[in-house]
Amino acid sequence: MFIQTEATPNPETLKFLPGREVSPKTPYEFLNEKEAGSSPLAAFLFTLKGVKTVFLGADFVALTKTQETDWAILKPQALAAIMDHFVSGMPVMADYSDPAPVEEVIYEGENAEIVAEIKELIETRVRPAVANDGGDIIFEKFDVDTGVVTLQMRGACAGCPSSTMTLKSGIENMLRHYVPEVTAVEAAAM
Repeated sequence: MFIQTEATPNPETLKFLPGREVSPKTPYEFLNEKEAGSSPLAAFLFTLKGVKTVFLGADFVALTKTQETDWAILKPQALAAIMDHFVSGMPVMADYSDPAPVEEVIYEGENAEIVAEIKELIETRVRPAVANDGGDIIFEKFDVDTGVVTLQMRGACAGCPSSTMTLKSGIENMLRHYVPEVTAVEAAAM
């Protein structure tokens, strides 16, 4: 088994590509060892000193390290852990239940159409692009009074130095172009 690695725009996050499906149904993000109980792979990765978060994408694992940890030390350990996991035949997830859903606001009438268009643009244009960088972005809410769209940043996107530029220069400009009711885009508070 050969596992490729890719740098991400976030210097604290590295993307590991094992050459097989990791979490094809839905991405999972684990912010700590306690949350990783449902994933034998994520739980195993949290045993490595310096792992801050684990993100499981369709065909990749994105690890975010603590600032004081050096990739020169953590990367070979993570490669070995991921390889050992897949060679063992253990499942990535103990059960494939959906992650805890975001409390969804119900929109009606014209606002429901606006939100549907925002969600479609995020799903078809934004999420595939950020997945290439080891992250994920999820719609949280649209404030109909101010026109502000709030998004959750996950994986390599969370805490990335360029995430503000991605939000403002990329996503906000695109949404404002296609959905005139959108006035701004911001990241959800962690």
